[in-house]
Amino acid sequence: MNDVLIVDYGAGNLRSVAKAVERAGYRPRVSDDARALDDARVVIVPGVGAAADTMRNLREHGMVEPLRAVIAARRPFLGVCMGMQALFTSSDEDGGQECLGIVPGVVRRLTGELKVPHMGWNNLHQRRPHWIFDGIPDDAYVYFVHSFYGEPEDPEVVIGDTEYGRTVPAMIAYESVVATQFHPEKSGEHGLRIYANFLKHALGE
Repeated sequence: MNDVLIVDYGAGNLRSVAKAVERAGYRPRVSDDARALDDARVVIVPGVGAAADTMRNLREHGMVEPLRAVIAARRPFLGVCMGMQALFTSSDEDGGQECLGIVPGVVRRLTGELKVPHMGWNNLHQRRPHWIFDGIPDDAYVYFVHSFYGEPEDPEVVIGDTEYGRTVPAMIAYESVVATQFHPEKSGEHGLRIYANFLKHALGE
Protein backbone atom coordinates (compact mmCIF):
# COMPACT_ATOMS: atom_id res chain seq x y z
CA MET A 1 0.00 0.00 0.00
CA ASN A 2 1.25 3.46 -0.86
CA ASP A 3 1.39 5.58 2.28
CA VAL A 4 1.57 9.16 0.94
CA LEU A 5 0.27 10.05 -2.51
CA ILE A 6 0.78 13.53 -3.98
CA VAL A 7 -1.68 14.04 -6.81
CA ASP A 8 -0.16 15.36 -10.03
CA TYR A 9 -2.82 16.96 -12.19
CA GLY A 10 -0.48 19.28 -14.04
CA ALA A 11 -0.59 22.16 -11.56
CA GLY A 12 3.09 22.29 -10.66
CA ASN A 13 4.64 22.98 -7.25
CA LEU A 14 5.00 19.24 -6.74
CA ARG A 15 8.71 19.16 -6.02
CA SER A 16 8.55 21.48 -3.01
CA VAL A 17 5.60 19.54 -1.58
CA ALA A 18 7.42 16.23 -2.05
CA LYS A 19 10.50 17.65 -0.34
CA ALA A 20 8.38 18.83 2.61
CA VAL A 21 6.95 15.32 2.98
CA GLU A 22 10.46 13.88 2.84
CA ARG A 23 11.64 16.37 5.48
CA ALA A 24 8.85 15.06 7.70
CA GLY A 25 10.37 11.58 7.38
CA TYR A 26 8.10 10.00 4.78
CA ARG A 27 8.61 8.83 1.22
CA PRO A 28 5.92 10.30 -1.06
CA ARG A 29 4.71 8.97 -4.35
CA VAL A 30 3.78 11.53 -7.02
CA SER A 31 1.30 10.26 -9.60
CA ASP A 32 -1.12 11.48 -12.25
CA ASP A 33 -2.83 8.05 -12.40
CA ALA A 34 -6.25 8.01 -10.74
CA ARG A 35 -5.75 4.32 -9.90
CA ALA A 36 -3.02 5.33 -7.47
CA LEU A 37 -5.75 6.75 -5.26
CA ASP A 38 -7.21 3.29 -4.70
CA ASP A 39 -4.69 2.19 -2.10
CA ALA A 40 -3.19 5.47 -0.89
CA ARG A 41 -3.38 5.83 2.88
CA VAL A 42 -2.91 9.60 2.69
CA VAL A 43 -3.72 11.92 -0.23
CA ILE A 44 -2.23 15.38 -0.75
CA VAL A 45 -3.57 17.69 -3.46
CA PRO A 46 -1.35 20.77 -3.88
CA GLY A 47 -1.76 23.33 -6.60
CA VAL A 48 -1.35 26.74 -8.06
CA GLY A 49 -3.35 28.33 -10.83
CA ALA A 50 -6.96 28.85 -11.82
CA ALA A 51 -10.13 26.96 -10.91
CA ALA A 52 -11.08 26.24 -14.53
CA ASP A 53 -7.71 24.69 -15.31
CA THR A 54 -7.68 22.75 -12.07
CA MET A 55 -11.11 21.20 -12.50
CA ARG A 56 -10.53 20.48 -16.20
CA ASN A 57 -7.24 18.75 -15.40
CA LEU A 58 -8.77 16.73 -12.59
CA ARG A 59 -11.55 15.59 -14.92
CA GLU A 60 -9.12 14.76 -17.72
CA HIS A 61 -7.03 12.68 -15.33
CA GLY A 62 -10.15 10.88 -14.08
CA MET A 63 -9.55 12.18 -10.58
CA VAL A 64 -12.86 13.80 -9.64
CA GLU A 65 -14.88 10.78 -8.49
CA PRO A 66 -11.86 8.96 -6.97
CA LEU A 67 -11.04 12.04 -4.90
CA ARG A 68 -14.63 12.30 -3.72
CA ALA A 69 -14.48 8.60 -2.81
CA VAL A 70 -11.25 9.08 -0.83
CA ILE A 71 -12.87 11.82 1.25
CA ALA A 72 -16.18 9.97 1.60
CA ALA A 73 -14.20 7.02 3.01
CA ARG A 74 -12.60 9.45 5.48
CA ARG A 75 -9.08 8.74 4.38
CA PRO A 76 -6.74 11.57 5.42
CA PHE A 77 -6.64 14.35 2.83
CA LEU A 78 -4.53 17.51 2.74
CA GLY A 79 -5.40 20.26 0.25
CA VAL A 80 -2.96 23.11 -0.37
CA CYS A 81 -3.92 26.47 -1.94
CA MET A 82 -5.81 25.50 -5.10
CA GLY A 83 -6.16 22.08 -3.51
CA MET A 84 -8.19 23.77 -0.76
CA GLN A 85 -10.32 25.86 -3.12
CA ALA A 86 -11.18 22.80 -5.22
CA LEU A 87 -12.96 21.30 -2.20
CA PHE A 88 -15.73 23.90 -2.27
CA THR A 89 -19.05 23.70 -4.08
CA SER A 90 -18.12 26.26 -6.69
CA SER A 91 -15.75 29.09 -7.56
CA ASP A 92 -16.52 32.54 -8.94
CA GLU A 93 -13.28 32.37 -10.92
CA ASP A 94 -13.36 32.26 -14.73
CA GLY A 95 -17.06 33.06 -14.89
CA GLY A 96 -18.02 30.37 -12.40
CA GLN A 97 -16.77 26.81 -11.98
CA GLU A 98 -18.22 23.72 -10.38
CA CYS A 99 -15.72 22.28 -7.90
CA LEU A 100 -15.58 18.99 -5.96
CA GLY A 101 -18.48 19.87 -3.68
CA ILE A 102 -16.92 18.45 -0.52
CA VAL A 103 -17.16 21.60 1.60
CA PRO A 104 -20.38 23.58 1.05
CA GLY A 105 -19.45 27.12 0.11
CA VAL A 106 -18.13 29.38 -2.63
CA VAL A 107 -14.65 30.52 -3.63
CA ARG A 108 -14.67 34.30 -4.07
CA ARG A 109 -12.23 36.89 -5.39
CA LEU A 110 -10.32 39.07 -2.97
CA THR A 111 -11.55 42.66 -3.21
CA GLY A 112 -10.65 45.94 -1.58
CA GLU A 113 -7.78 48.39 -1.61
CA LEU A 114 -4.96 45.91 -1.02
CA LYS A 115 -3.00 44.45 -3.91
CA VAL A 116 -4.33 41.30 -5.55
CA PRO A 117 -2.95 38.69 -5.69
CA HIS A 118 -2.20 38.50 -2.01
CA MET A 119 1.44 37.47 -2.10
CA GLY A 120 3.71 37.27 0.92
CA TRP A 121 3.90 36.47 4.62
CA ASN A 122 0.89 36.92 6.89
CA ASN A 123 -0.06 35.84 10.38
CA LEU A 124 -2.01 32.60 10.79
CA HIS A 125 -4.52 33.14 13.58
CA GLN A 126 -5.66 29.89 15.18
CA ARG A 127 -9.40 30.28 15.46
CA ARG A 128 -9.86 27.10 17.50
CA PRO A 129 -7.62 24.32 18.87
CA HIS A 130 -6.71 21.51 16.46
CA TRP A 131 -3.98 18.88 16.45
CA ILE A 132 -2.60 20.30 13.19
CA PHE A 133 -1.34 23.27 15.24
CA ASP A 134 0.76 21.17 17.63
CA GLY A 135 4.05 23.01 18.22
CA ILE A 136 2.98 26.03 16.12
CA PRO A 137 2.46 29.34 17.93
CA ASP A 138 -0.65 31.38 17.34
CA ASP A 139 -0.14 34.12 14.74
CA ALA A 140 2.88 32.37 13.21
CA TYR A 141 3.84 33.77 9.81
CA VAL A 142 3.01 31.67 6.74
CA TYR A 143 3.32 32.33 3.02
CA PHE A 144 0.36 33.14 0.76
CA VAL A 145 -0.02 33.45 -3.01
CA HIS A 146 -3.67 33.75 -4.06
CA SER A 147 -6.34 35.96 -5.60
CA PHE A 148 -9.36 33.96 -4.40
CA TYR A 149 -10.42 32.50 -1.05
CA GLY A 150 -12.93 29.90 0.09
CA GLU A 151 -15.99 31.07 2.02
CA PRO A 152 -17.62 28.03 3.68
CA GLU A 153 -21.30 27.99 4.58
CA ASP A 154 -20.43 26.59 8.00
CA PRO A 155 -17.93 28.92 9.71
CA GLU A 156 -17.08 26.15 12.19
CA VAL A 157 -14.96 24.36 9.57
CA VAL A 158 -12.53 27.30 9.62
CA ILE A 159 -9.74 26.60 12.13
CA GLY A 160 -7.37 29.38 11.09
CA ASP A 161 -7.63 32.75 9.37
CA THR A 162 -5.56 35.75 8.33
CA GLU A 163 -6.21 39.42 7.72
CA TYR A 164 -5.86 40.88 4.25
CA GLY A 165 -8.26 43.78 3.97
CA ARG A 166 -10.81 41.40 5.50
CA THR A 167 -10.75 38.18 7.48
CA VAL A 168 -9.72 35.42 5.09
CA PRO A 169 -10.16 31.72 5.93
CA ALA A 170 -6.64 30.29 5.88
CA MET A 171 -7.20 26.74 7.16
CA ILE A 172 -10.19 24.45 7.28
CA ALA A 173 -10.77 21.07 8.89
CA TYR A 174 -13.70 18.90 7.87
CA GLU A 175 -13.98 15.23 8.88
CA SER A 176 -10.70 13.69 7.58
CA VAL A 177 -9.83 16.78 5.53
CA VAL A 178 -7.35 19.50 6.44
CA ALA A 179 -6.67 22.25 3.92
CA THR A 180 -4.62 25.43 3.78
CA GLN A 181 -5.00 28.54 1.64
CA PHE A 182 -1.31 29.30 2.21
CA HIS A 183 1.66 27.17 1.14
CA PRO A 184 3.08 25.27 4.14
CA GLU A 185 5.98 24.01 2.01
CA LYS A 186 7.07 27.64 1.50
CA SER A 187 6.41 28.70 5.11
CA GLY A 188 9.63 27.71 6.84
CA GLU A 189 9.74 25.64 10.00
CA HIS A 190 6.10 26.22 10.92
CA GLY A 191 4.93 25.07 7.50
CA LEU A 192 7.08 21.96 7.69
CA ARG A 193 5.59 21.28 11.11
CA ILE A 194 2.12 21.35 9.56
CA TYR A 195 3.14 18.58 7.15
CA ALA A 196 4.74 16.61 9.98
CA ASN A 197 1.66 16.97 12.22
CA PHE A 198 -0.69 15.97 9.42
CA LEU A 199 1.29 12.90 8.39
CA LYS A 200 1.94 11.74 11.95
CA HIS A 201 -1.75 11.98 12.78
CA ALA A 202 -2.87 10.49 9.45
CA LEU A 203 -0.58 7.48 9.67
CA GLY A 204 -1.20 6.86 13.34
CA GLU A 205 2.36 7.40 14.49
